[in-house]
Amino acid sequence: MSASSAEALEVLKGPSRMFQGFDEFEVEVERGVKIFGRRGGNGPPLLLLHGFPQNHLIWHRVAEQLAKTFTVVAIDLRGYGLSTKLELQKQSNASYSKRALAQDSVGVMKHHGFDDFYLCAHDRGARVAHRICVDYPARVRKVIMLDTAPTLAMYEKTDFTFAKAYYHWFFLIQPHPYPETLISSNPEAFMEYNMGGRHHGGKSVFDEDAYKAYVQMMKDPAGVNAMCEEYRASANIDLDHHRQDKEDEREIRCPLMVLWGKHGIIEKCYDAKKEWQDVSSSTVVGQSLDCGHYIPEEQPEILLEKIHSFFKE
Repeated sequence: MSASSAEALEVLKGPSRMFQGFDEFEVEVERGVKIFGRRGGNGPPLLLLHGFPQNHLIWHRVAEQLAKTFTVVAIDLRGYGLSTKLELQKQSNASYSKRALAQDSVGVMKHHGFDDFYLCAHDRGARVAHRICVDYPARVRKVIMLDTAPTLAMYEKTDFTFAKAYYHWFFLIQPHPYPETLISSNPEAFMEYNMGGRHHGGKSVFDEDAYKAYVQMMKDPAGVNAMCEEYRASANIDLDHHRQDKEDEREIRCPLMVLWGKHGIIEKCYDAKKEWQDVSSSTVVGQSLDCGHYIPEEQPEILLEKIHSFFKE
């Protein structure tokens, strides 16, 4: 490994002050696919899934507190962070479907000896969580979705306000290599606009080292391609899966809480509780929080309170 590669690796792992008491792991969930993550604490198992354009570091402000009550497992989704990025010529759209990422997540938990678990997921991770709940209903005890609505509903109800704010949903799904080329030409500028521009406080809400790790992912062409492929999957094969769920009446069965930022696009464009209720057989609870999109980093204390109260055994 070159010096520059080693430095990039350390940036992606974050500083040592984060996730103290946690062990790093890498689990091979299928041939050629390894998932990186951290595990810490004791108690009921809790899986944490991040969103775009981030990695497991989004949980750094809550993970150590959660580990006092739960066995916390925080992973980098396939294609993100330090997990496997499949080579372009060897992947298909299905390789980054939420069904594939859900299988990865369940595989990691099984590796750690957990047949069922609590689940808290943000943004793209919540789309993976949705698929876990439907494809593996016996695995999830309860789930919390952060600042999102179901994928099918968001695409089918797209309006001007949503399209303007979430332009990247339509930019990233364009054919390879168009979005990859533009992002890689200036990854810092893309991140400055995409993350800093989606919060009323700008990028100051993010820990400097965590933000550095998010930018580092965008400097890796394989990572950029993987993230684009994950979005491309959402716009076709994932929609096919959700439409089939509706036809087969397959819904989320476990208790579900949804939390969203009142300064974000979910508040402006969707009735989050209703949208999740439409795909759930159990009663959905939830509320908006006084923040933007990045709840784990903007409102960690409130999120901790919600997790402990909702997942109380």
